Amino acid sequence: MEDSHAASCFAALAHPARLRVFRALVVAGADGLTPGVLAQSLALPAATLSFHLKELMHTGLVCAQRSGRHIHYRAELERMNALLSYLSENCCQGQGCLAPSNLLCTLPEPQHD
Repeated sequence: MEDSHAASCFAALAHPARLRVFRALVVAGADGLTPGVLAQSLALPAATLSFHLKELMHTGLVCAQRSGRHIHYRAELERMNALLSYLSENCCQGQGCLAPSNLLCTLPEPQHD
């Protein structure tokens, strides 16, 4: 990951509401959440939530998928893991102090209606 892309991801997550949205989507896993559920659970107005989702999607940290009449938003765990790897790539001066990469966060493919 390039420095400029990492910086834009961190900038998106630096807003408390966007961080809460992203964390809720990580918890939701592969099924994701609809905007209505997100807005209600985070007590955010729909217009505000829409703005924050757009910002997170712009960085690639969140994706959206239409399922019938609903849109499900999901955290992009590959992008999240890339961001975490970016932070830790020179950890301990390259001496391998991190957990094995197979412990990175992964999810099964979402089920489609």
